[in-house]
Amino acid sequence: DFTLISQDAMVSTMGTILDMMTYIMAGIAAISLIVGGIGIMNILLVSVAERTREVGLRMAVGARRTDVLKQFLTESVLMSLIGGSIGVAAGVGGAEGVGLLSERFQPIVTAGTIVLAALFSAGVGLVFGVYPAWRAAALDPILALRRE
Repeated sequence: DFTLISQDAMVSTMGTILDMMTYIMAGIAAISLIVGGIGIMNILLVSVAERTREVGLRMAVGARRTDVLKQFLTESVLMSLIGGSIGVAAGVGGAEGVGLLSERFQPIVTAGTIVLAALFSAGVGLVFGVYPAWRAAALDPILALRRE
């Protein structure tokens, strides 16, 4: 008994393995983004609760609900961009480290990849910042000013 494995079969098997690894990495990244987004949302909800009087005062002196909404959405996007920048720096550093340790495997980090990561990070901040921003914008100025 003997078995023949053609080069096409080996390439096909390697492609299947690489596809599975890609799906696993995408799943891990999705879970990380959801956890990070929930963290941003929780931080902003606490911020809204702590700054209720400030929001009430702003609205009492003429700020519109859209102004408050934009303020909290901007904070959310900035917070996620800062986290994304830290992640990009860690990724680039890790890629450089792998490149230094391996002669055969040289990772390439392009500007397009970094821009895509920044846009994705800002998108996560925007999506997860909508609810806290909406809650802040929906505050009644009179009740907000009464709150201690």
